[in-house]
Amino acid sequence: MRHHSVTGGGGTRLNVVETGDPAGRPIVFLHGWSQSHAAWQRQLQSPALRGFRLVAADLRGHGDSEKPVDGYDQSAGWAADVDAVRATLALDRPVLVGWSYAGYVLADYLRAHGDAALGGIVFVGVTTDLGRTAYRALGDGWVGSLPDDSGGPHVYSPGAEDAAVAMRRFLRVCVATPLDHLSELQFLGSALLVPPRVREALFARRLANDDVLDRIRVPTLIVHGERDRIVDIESARHLAEHIPHAILSIYPGVGHTPFWEATERFDRELAAFAGALTAA
Repeated sequence: MRHHSVTGGGGTRLNVVETGDPAGRPIVFLHGWSQSHAAWQRQLQSPALRGFRLVAADLRGHGDSEKPVDGYDQSAGWAADVDAVRATLALDRPVLVGWSYAGYVLADYLRAHGDAALGGIVFVGVTTDLGRTAYRALGDGWVGSLPDDSGGPHVYSPGAEDAAVAMRRFLRVCVATPLDHLSELQFLGSALLVPPRVREALFARRLANDDVLDRIRVPTLIVHGERDRIVDIESARHLAEHIPHAILSIYPGVGHTPFWEATERFDRELAAFAGALTAA
């Protein structure tokens, strides 16, 4: 595993890890809300993907990347972060893989830079609209995790104990099949590395990105768990309507983490998708 420090938008230092074949097609993994590059551990170690150059970044405010006080509501910063990873590591026509909140980050990049420098895009359990949807974007898994009148622990709780209780509850809703104990602790550890102020700031944005989706021309794969309670499956169908050439792959019996709950299928489909680009 090789480690890189990349300077992103506004001088924000980003932690990036790399493995795989340096000569292979680059695949860049971008994790979801309140997680880290460790979410892609199985992909970074996958035999099915060993022929590709595998890169995973900690988003700003997450993991071992810098955690600025503000700026999380600025699309330009997120776009610059992704472009900085691409340019600094000299990634030639990479496949960008975005999970959950990274759907917004991919849209930020596409709005600023388009898709000319990309080989392909993979949306995993994403919505690209926030607070402006005519369709059901977020699922019922958020109930009990966000602040309410009960005064109980929630995912923005500043206290460590309350935050741990709330984030553990949230993580258990993310999956259709319970995580093993060590995996749950790994995801929980990544979640708690993110300051509560960052978790809350990420949802201060109001986004509408259908116009960005309409302009995507590179090959696109949309992956979504049928039992996803964090991002509703209607979001995947909405993306497919706006990216008519996209491949829509629905995972029966799977929740918000197809790459973890159905690793073998996910890695196989990603390898086939990226491999077809290489052959082309």
